[in-house]
Amino acid sequence: MKHHIDPTTDCVFKALLGNPRHRDILIHFLNSITHPVVPITDVDILNPYNEKEFVSDKLTVVDVKARDNHDQTYQVEIQLRLTPSLPSRILYTWSDLYQSQLESGENFDQLHPVISIWLLTSVLLPQSPAFHHHFEVWDPAQQVRLLDHCSIHLLELPKWNKPEHSPLRNEELWFYFFENAKHWDDLPTELQTIPEMRKAMSVLKMFSEKEKNYHLYQSRQNLIREERERERLFEQRERLFEQKERSLEQKERSLEQRERSLEQTALRLQQELQEKERLFQSMKESDQEKERLLQLLKQAGIEPEHS
Repeated sequence: MKHHIDPTTDCVFKALLGNPRHRDILIHFLNSITHPVVPITDVDILNPYNEKEFVSDKLTVVDVKARDNHDQTYQVEIQLRLTPSLPSRILYTWSDLYQSQLESGENFDQLHPVISIWLLTSVLLPQSPAFHHHFEVWDPAQQVRLLDHCSIHLLELPKWNKPEHSPLRNEELWFYFFENAKHWDDLPTELQTIPEMRKAMSVLKMFSEKEKNYHLYQSRQNLIREERERERLFEQRERLFEQKERSLEQKERSLEQRERSLEQTALRLQQELQEKERLFQSMKESDQEKERLLQLLKQAGIEPEHS
């Protein structure tokens, strides 16, 4: 290829899986990832690829929405960065698609399964070594599924390593493609016999060799870099702010400790002063008593002996 193309870049990703002219690529991808009992044979892409949606000065949420020949709805999205709220967002977008199936007055029995597939270029679940997680509405204690309408697949690309065995399974074909195609000049030998993989590679070549498409790709790459740089600077400022906050908190704690120490010292000095005052008063009272006794002795005609 003239230029290496990263298939996880949003415009390329949408052209791969969201172009009605390449519907067979999406069908192969969905069958490979979801392993349906009855294979998908046709899909209707609900938000087709349109390069105009990428000609902007901002990054937008780019996903692929489709409905198959069994009336199941699919959402496929690439996620280039992780945020703390991503799991909530994943569940929210699934629920939004699910409830949007019904118009006013329609019954719940008209709802059909919604399958969300998220490709992640960073690790979201470090506690698990698996690269593909499939979540459902499931009671693990009783091993019972409430219904099969909720299906969320998380594909963590960095966790996948090319296995020793050959040939690759269909699911692994797509992990291999999305994780490594940015380094390829042409399709690897083990993928060349698969029509959908050849067509996927032709999409990358289109972005590589056609000036208009490559310009779009480059502009999106630059925008992603700028966004990452803004995020890096924001995170850097956040860290500096947190460091300053911690420094101020430490100074406040130090001042509080110093104040407590001074208060304790003042209290101790006050107690010592009060003790000395009590001793002084006691000595004064003792001298007064001694003087009174001497006077009584003198009145009795007894001269006290002095040492």
